Amino acid sequence: MIEISGHFLASGLRMGLVASRFNERVVDRLLSGAVDVLVRHGANADDLAVVRVPGAWEIPLALDELARTGRFSALVALGAVIRGDTPHFDVVVDGCTRGVQAVGERHRIPVGLGVLTCENSAQAEERAGGKLGNKGAEAALAALEMADLLARIRA
Repeated sequence: MIEISGHFLASGLRMGLVASRFNERVVDRLLSGAVDVLVRHGANADDLAVVRVPGAWEIPLALDELARTGRFSALVALGAVIRGDTPHFDVVVDGCTRGVQAVGERHRIPVGLGVLTCENSAQAEERAGGKLGNKGAEAALAALEMADLLARIRA
């Protein structure tokens, strides 16, 4: 039996990170966590491209453009959608997550999902470097592991 698994090897990889400006204070912490973990695993800061978009709704389109270039080993989506008083939350979350998933499937590239979907700001803070960790860092690690795994499968 052969078992194939990915490792956290960022050296020589180009990573694209798409971060929303909406809920910027939270998203900046997610981005910082993602960049930190990638650099600690061997990424060169010059090989990281950060693209800012207005909100979570726009994340999939920017990811798609990055993927189309063929220059990136993996992508990371970073945002924070916090529930309000209307169903707008559900529409944005559904469109963003489906769009992120579609980019990975369409372009056969790993996309780490670091878009928070929270009931309130306190939950978002807890997941952006608070007591529940940093989901941006976790998304970057997942993308990194999958990039290595796919390279191993394709070799």
